[in-house]
This record gives sequence, C-alpha cells and structure tokens, in this order.
Amino acid sequence: MKKNLLAIAVGAALATPMMVPALAQADGPKVYGKVNISLEHQKYDPAPSAPKNDDEWELNSNASRLGVKGDFDLDVADLKAIYQAEFEISVDDGDKNGQTFAQRNIFGGLSGGFGTLKAGKFDTPTKVAQMDVDQFNDLSGDIKNIASGENRVSNIIQYSTPKLADMITLNLAFIPNEDNDDFDGDGENENGLADSSSISLVLEKDAFYAAVSRDTDIKDDLIVDSTGVSPVLDITRVAAGMNMDQFELGALYQLAEESEGDGEETSYVLSGAFKIDRVKLKAQYGHVKGDQTDDEGTQYALGADYKLAKNSKVYAYYNNLKYELTGGDDETRTLGVGMEHKF
Repeated sequence: MKKNLLAIAVGAALATPMMVPALAQADGPKVYGKVNISLEHQKYDPAPSAPKNDDEWELNSNASRLGVKGDFDLDVADLKAIYQAEFEISVDDGDKNGQTFAQRNIFGGLSGGFGTLKAGKFDTPTKVAQMDVDQFNDLSGDIKNIASGENRVSNIIQYSTPKLADMITLNLAFIPNEDNDDFDGDGENENGLADSSSISLVLEKDAFYAAVSRDTDIKDDLIVDSTGVSPVLDITRVAAGMNMDQFELGALYQLAEESEGDGEETSYVLSGAFKIDRVKLKAQYGHVKGDQTDDEGTQYALGADYKLAKNSKVYAYYNNLKYELTGGDDETRTLGVGMEHKF
C-alpha cells in the first residue's frame, strides 16, 4: 500500500507542470562547470629537495569547477535576488588537500537599477581587473607567478554600479577583519567595518577594455615567506587590452607595497594571440622586480588551442618560469597538453 501511495505521489509531482501550463514556472538555478585537465612534464633547476628528482610527469586539474548560480524577481519592483555557489573539483586526484569540493566564489546578493550588492567569498576587484590579459589562466603560466593580488577572500562585501555611459563600472569592496590580526600583524586585532578594501574602475567598449584598481591591507595567501607568513599588501594595478575577431592584445602593470613595511615590487605582463579558423596561437611574457634586493622573476609562455566546439578545446603549451634570487636561481620549465570542456 505504501509503495502504491509513493508511486502516485511521484507521478502527480511529475504531471503537475503539464496539467497547469497556465501557471508561470520560475527559471531554476543554472548548473555550470568546467573540466580542464592536462598532462605535463616539468623540469626543475635546481631539483627540489628529496625525494623529488629534477623532472617529473604530472596530471593536473587546473582549477576545474562545478557550480550553481541564478537570480529571481523579488516583490519589490526591479529588484532581483542573486546567488552563486562554486566549488573546485580535482579531476586528477579526486580531492584537494583532503576536500572533495574546495570553495571558490560563493555569495548572495541583490541586483537592480541601483547596481549590484553581494557578500560572501569571491575574487577581489583587483583580481578581476586582470580581465583578459592572462592567456594562460589556471595553467602553469598563470600571472599569479609574477603578479601579487590574485586573491579570493572571505567576508567580502561588494557594491558595483550599473554600467555608466554603457561602458564604465565602479566596484567597491570592503572586508571586516572580525577581531583578528591576520591582515597587518601589528599586534592589535582589527574589528572595523572596512579593515581592508579593494576598488576598481572598469571600462569596456566594443573590443577594447581597461581597468585600474587599488587594494589596501589585503593579505596575499598565495605568497608565503621563509617564516611561513603571508604578506599584507597595498596594490595598484592597471590593465588594458583589445579582443578582436582575429587578434588579442593585453598588458598589465602593477605596484605592490607592504602595508606595514618598506618593501615593494613592480610587475608587468604582456600577452597576445592570433586566431586562424579553429586554431588560436598565443604568447605571454611577465616580469617582477623587488626594490630592496636584486631578486627578480621572469616568465614566458607559448601555446596553441584547437577548438573542438563552442565550449570544448584541446591545447598544448610551454612555460618557463625563472626566479633570480640572492641565494641562487630557481627555474621551472613546463611542457603540457590538455583539454578543456565547459558546461
């Protein structure tokens, strides 16, 4: 009897949309994602500490992800609720640092004629301000090896204006430090509303784009010094480029300064691509230099993509990353082939 009742209930639920077509059905959330996996050979000079050799083969997941996002109308005129929950998935190992799903951009917010307000954990305006400059994003040639500021932070609140003059957007983000001393390390816990901030002004018009951004007191977790501490930085970034049918050009310049120190570093990245039917040939060069030592780093990458469909491609690339440090040079050469499928 219980099985029959269950079958009737499921059948009724499935039939309801067809039985009442006059009722408006709200759009559901959109499930999306990307699988980007590559087989890479890496050559190290000098070799990392034992037990690693000076070269190795790796299968990498390259920030593959799975997410859900959407919006829906609210009872207030012209006001929408927006949401997104995005997680990194490890196609190669099955987990990342013991996590099956590693958190990426996750937020909730409101959108309307006033602009967009959102809060959660997501990329700072400065990170987003790189726009399309990085031709090797998520691969070994990612600009994060050369430029600081590629941060995704927690407890961030951001307001974005509507697009002004149909081309300009202002993004204002602030981060309360929630009674911690994680950011400036001055021995006193911060408990203000905007202990850290990130702002950007973005221009997009036809094939041209440009952005200028400023971070203040942002902890860069992608950088760890010899004592295991990540620096707190003030960063000014400028990026610009053109994305045309056959050509892509991009440039980025930034100055990163220690919030509570005297050190600073200057970075720049130049990139370009040329498209021939399904083939995209691309190249990128980056350089970073500190002001207090002779330490510097250079990175250049060459690659080719072949489009299999609108959302699928295979690719091959070569990346050379070299740091010239006071204690000696450190160089990594990567040769990889891979595939990317978006859904």
